[in-house]
Amino acid sequence: MGSVGSVGSVGSVGSVGAGRAGAGSAPRRRRALIGPETYELVFGTVYTGLMTNLLLAVACLPLVALVVATDVAATWPLAALTAPLLGPALIAAFAVFGSFSADGSTAVVRTFARAWRRHLRRGLAIGALATGAVVVAAVDIVFFWGRTAGAVAIPVLVTLAVGAVATAVLALTAVPEMPGARLRDVLLAALVLGARRWYLTAGALVVLGLLVSLVATRPAVGLGFAAAPLLFAVWGACRFVLRSAR
Repeated sequence: MGSVGSVGSVGSVGSVGAGRAGAGSAPRRRRALIGPETYELVFGTVYTGLMTNLLLAVACLPLVALVVATDVAATWPLAALTAPLLGPALIAAFAVFGSFSADGSTAVVRTFARAWRRHLRRGLAIGALATGAVVVAAVDIVFFWGRTAGAVAIPVLVTLAVGAVATAVLALTAVPEMPGARLRDVLLAALVLGARRWYLTAGALVVLGLLVSLVATRPAVGLGFAAAPLLFAVWGACRFVLRSAR
């Protein structure tokens, strides 16, 4: 009987020891699963986002200065003059997103600068067209506000302004994807596909509106942290909208 009890005690001690060894090895296994590649991906993603935010702010510095330092409601003509700078800056940011998504890493500054320089003319043209359409629609809305004809004219003008912004964002997404296409064809494809897949276009505009609202109320947070993640979501939705054009 004594020997049986001894065997039982040894068995229980062995079970406890094995349990402790298993508990101790679990964190080691978890640490083993998080390898250097995971850390590299995480830090690379964070770096890409923060650097893209900085480059966007630098590329649109006159507009950023107006938003941060002045009352845009009073200085909107100057804001309208500098708003086309958003065109090449967004093209460059979208090029960074595309390169990072394809390779898992990218030389952010070089990719951004190369795309900005290569597509500067197209980006400014698209930005100017969208800005002009929005300014004209806004002035007309102010004119018709409170008038009888405004009940018909204002919804049409708002729709036109939203359509111009949506077409511009889709075109800016398409420029790095289709660098050899003519600007007229890019704009036409953006207009048609944006209307065809309106639900995705609407989602992209909601995210873009959230970013604009955040930058207007908290410029440091919007430009420093939120711009790249939100623009990445906009880019992903617009890229899916344009997929059938390629």
